[in-house]
Amino acid sequence: LSFLIFSRKSKGKPNGKKPAPEEKKLYLEPEYTKSRITDFEFKELVMLPREIDLNEWLASNTTTFFHHINLQYSTISEFCTGESCQTMAVCNTQYYWYDERGKKIKCTAPQYVDFVMSSVQKLVTDEDVFPTKYGKEFPNSFESLVKKICKYLFHVLAHIYSSHFKETLALELHGHLNTLYTHFILFIREFNLVDPKETTIMDDLTEVLCSSSGSSSNGSGNGSSNSAGAQNHVKER
Repeated sequence: LSFLIFSRKSKGKPNGKKPAPEEKKLYLEPEYTKSRITDFEFKELVMLPREIDLNEWLASNTTTFFHHINLQYSTISEFCTGESCQTMAVCNTQYYWYDERGKKIKCTAPQYVDFVMSSVQKLVTDEDVFPTKYGKEFPNSFESLVKKICKYLFHVLAHIYSSHFKETLALELHGHLNTLYTHFILFIREFNLVDPKETTIMDDLTEVLCSSSGSSSNGSGNGSSNSAGAQNHVKER
């Protein structure tokens, strides 16, 4: 999996006015953060069962999250267009795609999501990467591939919240989104699958949604005061 990500903090003059969406984070309103489709204890759900191989558990959950996040995005995809989302942005961070040759591509949000979903689909259906037949071994690079997949899936979830939460509310799907996000974040924390610096941009939401789910695990100590540093962070791997 050779695609890479670059993130940077925009300074000052983006397209349109940044302060307005930054001031109002609708998804943080208590009346909406309380909405879930279940009150299940996700911390217990993400833990590795004693009789299950770690790679099998990672493969099963990663594939399931891919399908659910793809489905969640599809509910608002008609509102995520090249005109409405001219860049792949989450709050004041902009993401670029790197192709297999390492070429940096500035793309619209729908293009970026398409790159993510196409690449992940190719991986999870590749028997040499996500084996389904008995006795077939996982590749040595499996965990690093899962980490990259989870990072990109996080970007998609974060974009839905930052740019399309109003549409999600209108469709009355915010309970599903909150539940999916909580489950996903607790899963990636349980197995250290995404660098906490990558997810800092959504720490305010994570704290609200996951605090009631018994999450005191890896990386949760990054407060919002570290946001600027994380958003300036350049990640290429």
